[in-house]
Amino acid sequence: MSTETPRPADTADETVTDSPAKSGSVAQSDFTTDTRVQTVSTAIDGYVVKLRSGDLGALPAIFGLVVLIILFYGLRPETFLSKFNIANLLVQALPVTILAMGLVFVLLLGEIDLSAGVASGACAAVMGKLMVDSGTNWLVAVLAAAVTGLLIGLLIGALVAIVRIPSFVVTLALFLGLQGIALKLIGEGGTVPIHNNVIYALANKYMPVWLGWTLAIVCALLYAGIQLLRWQRQNSKGLSRRPLALILVQVALVAVALLGGAYVLNLNRARTPLAPFFGGVPWGVPLVAVLLIICTFVLGRTSYGRHLYAVGGNAEAARRAGINVTRLRMSVFMICSVLAAVSGIVAASRLNSVTPDAGAGNTLLYAVGAAVIGGTSLFGGKGKARDAILGGLVIAIIDNGLGLLGAKAYLNYLITGGFLLLAASIDALARRRRSATGS
Repeated sequence: MSTETPRPADTADETVTDSPAKSGSVAQSDFTTDTRVQTVSTAIDGYVVKLRSGDLGALPAIFGLVVLIILFYGLRPETFLSKFNIANLLVQALPVTILAMGLVFVLLLGEIDLSAGVASGACAAVMGKLMVDSGTNWLVAVLAAAVTGLLIGLLIGALVAIVRIPSFVVTLALFLGLQGIALKLIGEGGTVPIHNNVIYALANKYMPVWLGWTLAIVCALLYAGIQLLRWQRQNSKGLSRRPLALILVQVALVAVALLGGAYVLNLNRARTPLAPFFGGVPWGVPLVAVLLIICTFVLGRTSYGRHLYAVGGNAEAARRAGINVTRLRMSVFMICSVLAAVSGIVAASRLNSVTPDAGAGNTLLYAVGAAVIGGTSLFGGKGKARDAILGGLVIAIIDNGLGLLGAKAYLNYLITGGFLLLAASIDALARRRRSATGS
């Protein structure tokens, strides 16, 4: 009986002979997920698995919106969903939504900017003083406010990313310092009135009816075109893609929301039949839509956005992969402060003035609450620009609905705080669930 032991050379030969087949098999399995064709059933099953793994996305915010709308409509059926109140509610949500959109970038890295609210007030004060005291053109004044925001963000970013002071400490110091600057600019008890028609129109005037309809139709067609072109490109390359039926349903829902919103906002809101027509889409709404599109594109379609998610998920791993973490950390504070300047301008338009306490008080808390309630994680690495829209609407609906009910101010604080605590708890539990499932 032969007991010959295989020579090392034989073993090596077998390994060399088998490796192409084995490597080809491994390579093919590596791309199975990328080339998988989904049906409606498998797409729904995949979404359920995603929810069970702790990735809830915007579902809690949408659920909260539906509950609040049903609740306040039940309590105030004659006023809450009236054509007058819907326009008011959208205008009411504008400043907080824009501020929250900037905070999403900071929160994606697991940082915080406590000075964003007062930065918005200080930037608006710069704009107002330039226009009122020296008669500066409104466009130059707006650019000056934006540059002021950029410099504030640059200072915060440098102190956090280069000097390595915790963002909580830096922005808390800026919170106090910027309030002092606004007080110095405007004076104690002072007010800077905003008389410029362009700035005033942002939150107080409305688009012509034909322009509102045109904007809604163009946005719906653009959204449908982008989604269908994306599906066609994935299909032609044999990549994994969602079923066409689900994409058509999604496009239809967005189109109904856009056209339905345009219809309600374009209704005549004049108090008496004898008064001239009063209606249309508020000018601030397309401003938020443009910012949403830009931020969504930056976060979802650029290498900069992918690097943000990578740093937010694991900063050390991102640094080892060659990502410039310091530059990214500085950039998010600059983006946040520039958007805070835009928020301050819209808030000045809504109030028709700027005061020393503009952006102070609850503004920051509402903006952070909006981002978190919308679905952005406080732990970094998870969030989208749309979260600011959803969370801003939740905050505005609570404020608006309780105002219609004539509720005391303490109830507003209690309910808003409760929603924020609930959103943070869901975020923490979802994070634990994701860690447990390894997703």
